[in-house]
Amino acid sequence: MSEEGAGWACTQTGAFAQLRPNDHGFSWLNLATLWRSRNDILAGLFGDPSGEVRARWVAAQEARGIDPEFRIKPPVGGNFSFLLLGDTGEGDASQYAVVPGMLKVGEGTSFAVIASDVIYPTGSGNEYGDKFFRPYKDYDAPIYAIPGNHDWYDGLGGFMRVFCDAPALKPKPDRWLRGLLWRKPEAIDEARLAQARELRGKPSQQVTQPGPYWVIESDSLLIVGVDTGIKNVIDKGQTAWLRRVSRDPRPKILVTGKPIYTGNVYKPSPLEEGGTIDDIVRDPANRYVAAIGGDVHNYQRYPVKVGDRVIQYIVSGGGGAFMHATHTIQRVDVKGVHEDDFRCYPLRGDSLSFYSQLYANRLRMKWIYLTPSEALCIMSGQIKNQPVRSPEGPVTITRRMRWAARLLGAWPWPFRLPVDKVFHRYLSELSDWDTPPFFKQFLHLSVTPEELTVRCFAATGCRAQEDDPPLEDEVRIALS
Repeated sequence: MSEEGAGWACTQTGAFAQLRPNDHGFSWLNLATLWRSRNDILAGLFGDPSGEVRARWVAAQEARGIDPEFRIKPPVGGNFSFLLLGDTGEGDASQYAVVPGMLKVGEGTSFAVIASDVIYPTGSGNEYGDKFFRPYKDYDAPIYAIPGNHDWYDGLGGFMRVFCDAPALKPKPDRWLRGLLWRKPEAIDEARLAQARELRGKPSQQVTQPGPYWVIESDSLLIVGVDTGIKNVIDKGQTAWLRRVSRDPRPKILVTGKPIYTGNVYKPSPLEEGGTIDDIVRDPANRYVAAIGGDVHNYQRYPVKVGDRVIQYIVSGGGGAFMHATHTIQRVDVKGVHEDDFRCYPLRGDSLSFYSQLYANRLRMKWIYLTPSEALCIMSGQIKNQPVRSPEGPVTITRRMRWAARLLGAWPWPFRLPVDKVFHRYLSELSDWDTPPFFKQFLHLSVTPEELTVRCFAATGCRAQEDDPPLEDEVRIALS
């Protein structure tokens, strides 16, 4: 939580810079990248085909003889640990910056899970080399994944080929306008993919998961992975499976491509047959203790009281892609969660300070720059909370500071403007950077028969934080 731990005092760039390919970059400012991602807009305009296509993938997998309950049974007992990363696959510095800390903290873990958007921008099977196999080549355990919306822009072809060893689906004619504009899946270069697989070729790293959704079983806990497609609707087949799995008497974590709580807003995934996925999570008979979602590129935790128990709803999407601002999150009160119980990374003040620095340089408007201490006090004044970190020295909030915060979506305007929503949806998405501090994060989860411990570690891109990854949040959840 210190300024040093956030990466502000970075004196040496981390070793991650030697891990990534020198010729690879990624930018959302590239029009070709945006055009390749057009299926998101088309799904909103003409309907999301994910449910129908998912059913075809599942039928094809069942025809190949996979377990119809989509169970994964790693060789773990009641005590084990695993990693969870969300929204990893840009293949640039911000992804590789997570790797050294992940390897250090993840030593001895039984497996890792990627929650959403394994490959940007379209989930192509031809891009897994530098965006999956190379960055995690030294992680000496299996990696499971659930797809995000970007993995679906390729019709899930790359994801299913890599994680499920599935052959391509035969193309099916689509509606005339959506079919005309829809980006078709890429043919996978099998020789290129085979070469990429060699980077994670150890027997200890090999795994084939049954489908785009699954349940990892252990004696103490079930980890239930759900595929939310492009537009976050759970199809009937997957819903029926989820209800069956959820009846198991063991406690459970839900891992989903879309978070249920984010930005002080409740966004439960709708079920195609009616109701929401959170209806299943909240049912006390199903014994869910946490729900973790990717898609939003930061860390947030909402302890929500449900009856006489608390469910931890977590956003963990800081595994490699650009950072979504946290300074646009207003004082938290959703579903009775108190602001003082809410946690996020980066801290709102650090988010505001970084974006003020970024846009002060890009727009050549030096006056909008806010130091970390100034931004911390601005956010504390706006949110009316007790700062997690004390400012370095006294700070007087000035008109300049308030106007800078207004421009960046952190302070209300005298008249109604949805600047915070615009900033979160577009400006942070178009503000990717390749130098520290990155404000990335990943989770380490430890399981015993009595307790689940969830720890959030930061990855700044600085050498000091690679050697000693900062612990940003920790929560212990009773299982017995």
